[in-house]
Amino acid sequence: MDTQNIDLCGILSESRKITKSHSRHFLALSVLFNLPLSFALVAFPILHNAITNDNDTNTIQSQTHLHTQQRFIGFKLFLFYFLYYFICLTLFLCATGTITYSFCQGFFGRPVKFVNAIKSLSNSLLRLFVTFFFFQVVILVRFVGCCMIVYGLIKGIEYLGFEIDYSSIYFTVLYDIGLGILGLGLFYMLLNWILASVIVVVESSWGLEPLRRSAYLVKGMRGVAVCYLLYFGVTMWGSVCLFWGPMVDRLKGFHLVLQIVAASAVGIFFLDQGMTSITVLYMYCKALHGELAGEIAEEFAHEYVSLPFDEEKSPHVVSIAQP
Repeated sequence: MDTQNIDLCGILSESRKITKSHSRHFLALSVLFNLPLSFALVAFPILHNAITNDNDTNTIQSQTHLHTQQRFIGFKLFLFYFLYYFICLTLFLCATGTITYSFCQGFFGRPVKFVNAIKSLSNSLLRLFVTFFFFQVVILVRFVGCCMIVYGLIKGIEYLGFEIDYSSIYFTVLYDIGLGILGLGLFYMLLNWILASVIVVVESSWGLEPLRRSAYLVKGMRGVAVCYLLYFGVTMWGSVCLFWGPMVDRLKGFHLVLQIVAASAVGIFFLDQGMTSITVLYMYCKALHGELAGEIAEEFAHEYVSLPFDEEKSPHVVSIAQP
């Protein structure tokens, strides 16, 4: 595993080898978790339109009880958003846990079994939930902190006697620049914590520790990590926008079914590729920091390292180039 010339194409190539060598196993996991997740992502505008249209009809029929009706509509939408978010998050974390576990089993030459992958969730799913919670809390705290600093600066300027015209072009430009800086800060945090989910599954850590560990491992591979985030971010977001547009326009019948099937297939492809690729990136990061050689030596002792996901499955030695 040479880390000197690795790039995103190499990461994607390795991930394809993994899925090809254990195609039925990863297909079963995809059908169980990524298929309903992809369908949920695709069907969001349809479900949302169904709820809002029903709410519009009920509002017209109940004008005398408008206040009560609006409260009911708000609760109904809140319940829908909460359940939708929770279901999608659970499916995503289950897929992440099982696919990551299966890859590591295959990498070290251990049996890759569907039942064992499902059982591994008993050890990793709660850790993934807790780590994701800490991830969101840290982002929220930093976001609130930035907002408080900006608010304090504005109030301080006004306290000194200066007037701020919130409708001026200069304020709008400064506002856009601030949003851009905030977006770059969020991207930087995602870049540092890109390996956190894999670390939770492989190293059985949780909370803030996977975030710190990921920030350490990704050093030296940030270029590849940036390409990974941009590639999957653009492709997934582009696919969502491409398929959501016609659905919002209320496709019906065969065209709607065809659109859902096509969108779900695209979603499954990118979800599978993204989850396997990030695990490959984790292995390369460990190799770069000199941690993988010891694990391989401990696992195989004096034997050659046979990577079962290679196409020809011929034993060969994994070389790890130190920087």
